[in-house]
Amino acid sequence: MKNMTIHSRLKQTLLLAGLLIFTVSAATARDYNVGERLPSAPAKSAGKTAPAATPSTTSATTYKEITWDDLMPKNWDPMAPLKGLKLDNLRDGDPRAIEALEKIREAWSNAPIEPALNGARIRLPGFVIPLDKVGDKVREFLFVPYFGACIHTPPPPSNQIIHVTVSKPITGMRTMDTMWVSGVMHAGKVDTEMGQAGYQLKAEVVVPYK
Repeated sequence: MKNMTIHSRLKQTLLLAGLLIFTVSAATARDYNVGERLPSAPAKSAGKTAPAATPSTTSATTYKEITWDDLMPKNWDPMAPLKGLKLDNLRDGDPRAIEALEKIREAWSNAPIEPALNGARIRLPGFVIPLDKVGDKVREFLFVPYFGACIHTPPPPSNQIIHVTVSKPITGMRTMDTMWVSGVMHAGKVDTEMGQAGYQLKAEVVVPYK
């Protein structure tokens, strides 16, 4: 992907370690999991592959399939805090880079949600980050649009993180497994050690992505 080249070239700076994550996520989301088109095989983590896919029990008449772009208000610009800043001129430790990074972190933590999704019954594919794994069972996890979010990279904007809870523990879920999640979406921030979620979702169906 063309944005990966940019990210690789500039990732050493303190600013771009967090700043370009959204640039990468936009491309990754389009290629992986926003519902526009998904690869025939989900992205692989180092030394691991996603679990074998199983048929989805969700119904198009029950849940509305959405994309990660739908979670962002149309008029919201995630890069607004950086307008006028020439990124190519910044170097490691540059005070301007540190200041800009703090600005965008604050802006992303307070990223607006799409109010139309509050109470909506949705279906969405993405990557999971278990939060309360006890043994082999998970009741709570973060759902993110691209591989490595909150794990290998700084958290994406809060409107690109969903806090998911399930009534029945899920067995065998691993970090960065790719899943389809269906349920009722709610507005409301949740702070976790892995990132701040702008949405909450009570999952009714969670199945491996196919």
